[in-house]
Amino acid sequence: MKPLLEHLARLSDAEDFLRFFDIAYDQQVVHVNRLHILQRFRQYLRRDDGALAALDDTALRARYRSLLQQAHDDFVHSTAAREKVFKVFQDAGQRSVPLDQLSRTLPSRA
Repeated sequence: MKPLLEHLARLSDAEDFLRFFDIAYDQQVVHVNRLHILQRFRQYLRRDDGALAALDDTALRARYRSLLQQAHDDFVHSTAAREKVFKVFQDAGQRSVPLDQLSRTLPSRA
């Protein structure tokens, strides 16, 4: 197992992950959405699974940080409608639907 993965295995909650990757966060947002953030992070990791195996520790850390930041930002900038659409796509069997893709499927607010 890579040293980074060994270290990550010891982290116990969303706040630990966010601190480890030096991602600024609002405790209230994380408190309410911590499981959703980590689930989204896991989904993004699964989406990149094949590519991650070939990365060295430095590149792997950068990619993990990027995906965790994306998962966190999804919830900070998300709306209830976007989350519902994400859930529908997820329940329909798609592995992951990034919110930026969903925004193209939602009617715009003019």
